[in-house]
Amino acid sequence: MFDKNYYCLVAGLREYSLDSDVKGFDAKEIISEIVEELSKSDAEAVRLMYGYYDCENIIALRAGRSAFNPLGNISQEDLEQELSSPKLLPGRVAAVVRAYADQEGEDAESVDFSRSFENSLYAAYYEECSHSKSRFIRAWSEFDRTLRNVSAAVVARATSRPIESVVVGGGDVVEQLQRSSAADFGLRGELPYIDAVIAAVNDEQNLVEKEHKLDMVRWEQAGELAGFDYFNINAILSYLAKINIVARWSLLDPKRGREMFERIMAELDGKELINKQ
Repeated sequence: MFDKNYYCLVAGLREYSLDSDVKGFDAKEIISEIVEELSKSDAEAVRLMYGYYDCENIIALRAGRSAFNPLGNISQEDLEQELSSPKLLPGRVAAVVRAYADQEGEDAESVDFSRSFENSLYAAYYEECSHSKSRFIRAWSEFDRTLRNVSAAVVARATSRPIESVVVGGGDVVEQLQRSSAADFGLRGELPYIDAVIAAVNDEQNLVEKEHKLDMVRWEQAGELAGFDYFNINAILSYLAKINIVARWSLLDPKRGREMFERIMAELDGKELINKQ
C-alpha cells in the first residue's frame, strides 16, 4: 500500500510562526489543524504519538499531582474517568490502568505488579506503539524508549541503583544495559547516539543544558527517521516530534524555542529545494 501524500498540508507547515512578543505558540492548535487534514489511519498514528502525554497525565493524577500536559489527547476533565474506567486510552495502556485499579480483575494476569504503575504504563504504551501500522511511530517510540532507558541506566549506575528497576520494557538493548559493565554498555556499535546521551547525562551539571542536549539527540533522530519522506505521514510525524520539542522549550526558554522553530522552517525549505532538483 502506498502512503498518502499531503502536498498542500506540508507546504503550509512553514506558515506557522512564533510571535516574538509571547513566550510560546499554540502547539495544540497546530496539532488539531494538522489532524483535520489527515486520513483516519494517519490521524490515529498522530493520536498514538500523543498518547505518551496521556500516560504522563494519568501517572500524575494517580500520584495526586496537579501537573497536566495539554499535548495529551485526553482533556483534564476526562482524566479522572479514564483512571477509574478507561475508554479513551489505547488497549494495552487501558489494560494496565484497569489491572492496577483491580488487582483481582481479568487484566491483572498480564501485569507484573513488582513493577511500579509508572513503569508498567509506559511499557504498555511503547508496546502499543510497536504494533502501530505507522513505520515512523514504531521506529520513533523504540528510539524514545531506548534514549530514556539509557539515560536512566547511566543515572542508576552513578547512584548505585539496580538498573533493572529503572528501565522500561525488554529486548536486547535493555538486557545489555542490565548486564554490561562497559562505559558505553557495549552499545556504541548499535546506537550511534549513545555517546551523546551518556555525555549529556554524565558531564552536564546544568539540568537545563542537559535536557537541551538530550532534546537535540531527539531532534536529529526525528529528522533521520523521515529523511526520505517529504509529503507523507512520516514527514508530518517528524515535524510534530520537533514541534513537541519546540513547545517544551518555548516554555522553558522562549528564545531557544524560537530558534528551534526557525530551524524547522529552514529544514522544510531545504526539503523543498531537494524535490525541485
